[in-house]
Amino acid sequence: MKQSEIKELSTAELQDKLSTLKKDYTDLKMAHTISPLDAPMQVRALRRTVARIATELTKRELQ
Repeated sequence: MKQSEIKELSTAELQDKLSTLKKDYTDLKMAHTISPLDAPMQVRALRRTVARIATELTKRELQ
């Protein structure tokens, strides 16, 4: 998910998306620990998306 797409979402949508992506990230990380994934770059991409959304939420709280 790109930064421009994140900025277009409402705060409630971002919070919902963040909780969903955090759960997906945890599941993916556990699956990768048990047996290697076909595309391990998914873990990095998901982690960075979670960080982008969390940053946008923090930015909105400070305004």
